[in-house]
Amino acid sequence: MFDIFHTYSFNLRRNNSLDPYSSGQFNQYQQMPPMQPPKTNGKAIAALVLGILSLMIPYVGLILGIIAIVLACLSFKEIKQRQEGGRGLAIGGLVCGIIGTALYGIIIVILVIALMAIGATTDYYDVLSSIPSLNMG
Repeated sequence: MFDIFHTYSFNLRRNNSLDPYSSGQFNQYQQMPPMQPPKTNGKAIAALVLGILSLMIPYVGLILGIIAIVLACLSFKEIKQRQEGGRGLAIGGLVCGIIGTALYGIIIVILVIALMAIGATTDYYDVLSSIPSLNMG
């Protein structure tokens, strides 16, 4: 047992390796360089940012949501062709863009219906007809 410890400490001092089975000789197997993560697609990042902004910025959210949807669709194609990363970002941008567009689309429809309902009441027309016309002459 002392001999195994002695061999291990000798190998550690000899080649700064923690491998007790190495003899200090050159390793004949070359190690592969670490794998680089794939490059993240820029359009996917932009789609996510615009999708989140479409949920948070009032009145402009409809336009930002549409742009986020378009960028997400374009980034899906680029990610597949170029083998890039960022598919999750593109999915998040697409979902946020759809939700933002739908949310502001529903708000606009409700406002149009409300304005049409107010405009269709007879009291509104009666109020306007009771205003005397200005005759300057």
